[in-house]
Amino acid sequence: MTKLKELFSDTLVYGISSVVARFIGYLLVPLHTGVFSEDQYGIISLIFAAIALFNVVFTMGMESAYIRYGKDRDKAKDIFKTVQLFLLATSGILAFIIWGAEPVVAPIIGLEPGDPILWIMLGILFFDTLAVVPFAELRLVRRSVLFAVLKTGNVIVNLGLNFYLILGLDYGIEAVFISNLVASLLTALAIWVFTIPMFMGSWNTALLKKALLFGLPFIPAGFGHAINELVDRFFLKAMDQSTIDALYGAGYTSDDIVGIYSACYKLAVFMLLIVQMFRMAWQPFFMRQSEEESAPKTFSQTFSLFNAAAAFVFLTVALFAEQIVSIKVPVLDFYLVDQKFWEGLTIVPILLMAYWFQGWYINFSAGIFISETTKRLPQITLIGAGITIIANLIMIPFFGMMGSALATLSSYAVMALLIYYYSTNAFDVPYKLVRGFAVMGIAAGLFYLKPTIVSAGLSELIASFLLLLTGLLSIGFITYTAVFSKE
Repeated sequence: MTKLKELFSDTLVYGISSVVARFIGYLLVPLHTGVFSEDQYGIISLIFAAIALFNVVFTMGMESAYIRYGKDRDKAKDIFKTVQLFLLATSGILAFIIWGAEPVVAPIIGLEPGDPILWIMLGILFFDTLAVVPFAELRLVRRSVLFAVLKTGNVIVNLGLNFYLILGLDYGIEAVFISNLVASLLTALAIWVFTIPMFMGSWNTALLKKALLFGLPFIPAGFGHAINELVDRFFLKAMDQSTIDALYGAGYTSDDIVGIYSACYKLAVFMLLIVQMFRMAWQPFFMRQSEEESAPKTFSQTFSLFNAAAAFVFLTVALFAEQIVSIKVPVLDFYLVDQKFWEGLTIVPILLMAYWFQGWYINFSAGIFISETTKRLPQITLIGAGITIIANLIMIPFFGMMGSALATLSSYAVMALLIYYYSTNAFDVPYKLVRGFAVMGIAAGLFYLKPTIVSAGLSELIASFLLLLTGLLSIGFITYTAVFSKE
């Protein structure tokens, strides 16, 4: 249990910073949904989706490669300097290529050719890329407090500039990207200052080749994840107007649907938050523990505890979604998500479940990393991406936004089970998978039981609290037996 406490401690520090950063950053949702129209919010979402897709190519899997090989502290400075110089050169080249392809790229993300927002987007990509390896170094040496301070500072700068430019200077959507660019630049400069001693190493071509062999499989893998996460916006934008009219009535455009979907997608950030804060601590942790005899049992216990935390988040957000979005932000007098976006709330439980499966994927990835069989990652994620694309094509014409949400859930579920199969074959861990499904099934069942209880005469709020309490008790018992069983 001592090792689990170490993991919990790191997760808590990363988690607190992530919670604070996400909470601060989430204030942009009421601002953006309150000020911008549905179609403008849709364009913002498409551009950030493009940033995430391009980011996969810009970073080239070097974050994971550095965590894998930077743990050898005798060579850490050499690999740090080598990878940073490599990313500096390749990021500049890639930015130039995208600029040259502007006539093709701009219309896809809702921009006119010549719009300066494209240049701003490339600047964000450039500076974010050059901060990836320094942040990985902080995680590797467990400087989690500094990591938290820099990440939170990035969000505060971004948030402050958004409010100043939009409310103070009356800027349009360009304010969103200018703010992000300034925050990315300042964060990159700050973390370079703190990691500058790492540049005392020497260029090492052999280490670069090793890092590329390990990291490049993360490009298709990363594309797979990005497709699962973001491509649905592009499919929704391509919806036929007759389909939109049939599903949502006259008066909506495809940009409106993208905006509504993206705004409600933000509620799933609560599950994404726990997944990401866990991932930050988990990767360095399992690499440190990989040679311990107790590692398989520790990893199994971690999976069970993660499920309990995910179930709590699922039940809380799914049961109280309407109350959460109707919270008024002080001073601004904006709802957390503006009322014009509430039509998409039905997708929230589906997306929460999808991110829950993503958490399983991250749990099970330990065996792939430890055995250095990262070639499986592109195979798994491209299968997931294929499912996402096919499911979106099939389901959007019939279900619209719900079809996209179900496509995301299907993809992440298949990916989680595939990586479980390959990972446990490479590094045997006695995961309590059946109990994991039981926890997930109980949480989903209690949520879908809510309408029946409400129809019996209980108020929605009381029904939600009763179901949450029931879920916590039953899931707590399953988790306790999974963690402390002698199997």
